[in-house]
Formats: sequence, C-alpha cells, structure tokens
Amino acid sequence: MIPEFSPRSKELQEKLQKFMDEEIYPNEKLFKQQLDEGGNRWKVVPVMEELKVKARERGLWNMFLPESDEVEPMSNLDYAPLCEIMGRSPIAPEATNCSAPDTGNMEVLTRYGTPEQKTQWLTPLLNGEIRSCFAMTEPAVASSDATNIESSIERDGDEYVINGRKWWSSGAGDPRCKIYIFMGKTDPTNADKYKQQSMILVPSDTPGITIERMLTVFGYDDAPHGHGEISFENVRVPASNMLLGEGRGFEIAQGRLGPGRIHHCMRQIGVAERALEDMCKRAKSRIAFGKPVSEQTVTLERIAEARIGIDQARLLVFNAAHKMDTVGNKEARKEIAMIKVAVPNMTCRVVDMAMQVHGGGGVSQEFNLASAYAHSRTLRFADGPDEVHRNQIGRLELRRHN
Repeated sequence: MIPEFSPRSKELQEKLQKFMDEEIYPNEKLFKQQLDEGGNRWKVVPVMEELKVKARERGLWNMFLPESDEVEPMSNLDYAPLCEIMGRSPIAPEATNCSAPDTGNMEVLTRYGTPEQKTQWLTPLLNGEIRSCFAMTEPAVASSDATNIESSIERDGDEYVINGRKWWSSGAGDPRCKIYIFMGKTDPTNADKYKQQSMILVPSDTPGITIERMLTVFGYDDAPHGHGEISFENVRVPASNMLLGEGRGFEIAQGRLGPGRIHHCMRQIGVAERALEDMCKRAKSRIAFGKPVSEQTVTLERIAEARIGIDQARLLVFNAAHKMDTVGNKEARKEIAMIKVAVPNMTCRVVDMAMQVHGGGGVSQEFNLASAYAHSRTLRFADGPDEVHRNQIGRLELRRHN
C-alpha cells in the first residue's frame, strides 16, 4: 500500500520543490566556488547563509522533528518525501536546517534535555545560530560494537572529567560548532554492559579538547562540516551537562540513531533519483557505435534496474517510517535495519551505473557522481555497518519461528 501524506506534507513538498528549482540547484556551483576561495575551506559560506534566510521565509525550516514543543512536529512518514527532495542536493539539508548531525542532536535535546539544556543549546540550534557535533566512534576499538567504547566520563564533585579519543566526529570542522554530544563510560565495571555508557554535553571551547585532524572520504573533506579526530584530555564540564542520567547512553543512542538512520535513507533516495536522471540525460546526449548510448541494450537494462531498485527502496523507507510513527522506534527496529542495509547499497549501485554511462567524466570532479558515491559508500558504515544490521534482522526473523 502506498501511504497517503498529510495535506501539510503535500503543501511542503510543493514549496520545497519550488525552492530547489529556484534557489538550490542554481546555487550549487556558487557554493563550491565560495567554499574554495581563499584557501580555507573550514568557514561560513556566504551563499549558504543567504539560502537559510530564504528557506525560513518560505516556511522550509526544521521540518524533521517528529515530536517537539518548540516547532510543529512532523511525522516520519510525512517527512520522508521532503527529505528525499532535499537529498537531491548536497547543500539543501543545511539550507533548511535539516542536516546531520544537527538533526539527531536536536532530537536528543528535545527528548532527553533538561529545560536549561534546551535553552542553552537546543534553541540556538533550532534557530540555526550554531552547529553541533556527535562524538561516539573511536579509532582504538571496533565501534560497530558500542560496548567497546573506552572513553571515560568520571564524576569529580560537581563536575565530570572526560578523557578519550574520538574520530568520524561529524560536524567538528564547522567554525559554528559550539557543542558536542559525547558518549563514554561512567561505570565500566557494571555487569550490564548496556548501562556502562552515558552521554554528556561538552562545549567545543572547553579546555583539553584538541582537533587532531580532519578526515577525508576518498579524498573528500566534506568541508565546512567535516569529520574530525578529536582528543579529550581531562576535559571538565559541569555535572548538570549529563544527559538523562548516568548509564542511559545506550538508551539515548537508540532514540537518536533510529531517526538518524531513516533520515540518511530518505536522503539517499533523492541521491539515487538524481543520479538516474543524470544517467538518462547523459545517455541520450552521447553517441557510441553509431547510435545514442541510451539505445544500447546494456544502458536500457541499467536504467531499468535503477528505476526498479529506487522504487523498491522508497517503499521500504515509507514502510519503516509508518511503523516508527505507529508503534515506535523500538518495534520498528527491524524495518529500520532493513532500509539501512538496502538503501545505501542500492544508491551505490545506481550511482555506479550512472558513472559508467558518463564514461571518464563520471569519476571526475566535473559531475557530482564521484562525491555522491563517496558519501553513499560511507553510509554503509555510518550509524552501524551493514553486518551489524543484517545480524539484527536475522535474529529478529528467527524469533518469529520459536
């Protein structure tokens, strides 16, 4: 069954598509030009700030929150087509204040933050005044198993002392990044390995924090957002910065990563759709062996395979979103895991086929396909690797046959 979207979602889809056509697509090249100017890519890009003003004026702002006292909530199902539209451009999510990791961090603060934490950090994030970082993965351990996390959060009077090293800390490179959500162990000897961890708010200017380097993905630095390797050495924050309470880190992580995973997948549908469009346009404009590439049988098969894969994946995403809305993230964990495996793999295949049709240009900077592939391939790791999700799907399926 194809779900019915609310009137509000349909209206926003129309407004968002118009915004993409009038403002986002025409400014993609200008964004890249301004980002590259002056040699420093870790900066505020002027055209992005202009786009944010225009997005807010059109009511296209903070559309992602499924539950909130601060803005009108949006169901996961209603948000899915909006996120797909934004996913077609690498600059659209930030322009509408709907980009990772801020979306996930804002959801954490919405669900688990105290009134004081919300005032200090959530409000400026919702207003687009600051950006944030999520620090969970560590270079020294296999972070696909989050119980491996070694970073420590130790109570010392009215403060917590934080020590550890993180990497792939999304958002760390942005000069507007003012707050980290940090995951570490407060009780490493607890018999329940899922109650050893906690999450805590760490202002980015706290003494003891050092960004060791910004990491690249197939050579892309993802500036000005970026992914940092960061050391935390005797970093002290007030005890009031603890989120929800000691030992609640896994609980928060599940509340955060479920929506985060589906947002990634929603955007990936848009990436794949645009890659298919580019493939079709390129195939029709190129002549090989006496006829357009679009008339070559192998190209027709690729186009058909791409269309089938995209539509299958979209329906899986809609199903997961609907289940999250109706029975909750926990009960929808199998469906979330399924799309987290299926969608990035599908997008990688579609982008790869589009690259093949583009010829040598497909792997160059001339088109957006190479960077799209790098990002899509990364999502087979981000928020849990394929192997972890497949194992979960298999275990949940086996439970049905006890």
